[in-house]
Amino acid sequence: MDDDETIRELLRYRFEREGYEIEVFVDGMEATNALVEGDVDPDLIIVDVMMPRLDGKRLLRRIRAGDAGVDSDTPVIMLTSRGREEDVLGGFDSGADDYMTKPFSPAELVARVRRHLNE
Repeated sequence: MDDDETIRELLRYRFEREGYEIEVFVDGMEATNALVEGDVDPDLIIVDVMMPRLDGKRLLRRIRAGDAGVDSDTPVIMLTSRGREEDVLGGFDSGADDYMTKPFSPAELVARVRRHLNE
């Protein structure tokens, strides 16, 4: 999930090229609705901190609390332009399994996804 269309399309292209099935959402509320309604059942979630309508930290807290219609232990990688130490620590405090800052290497992100999925 990312509010930047270029990043969403880059992620879609890269992960589909790697053989992953990917769902992309414009904002946290759209993602939450899809999760709660059972439209998606992700093995892993990549989320931006700064999204409209529902930011990534709030979405992550809902996931960890079991209020988002998905297993609360689903791995979550935060992908964000916020890279100060307090931002990273705040991401981990919200329940993130991993944290990457933009600009990022798509190859590194794929490697991190593989690691979290034990592939």
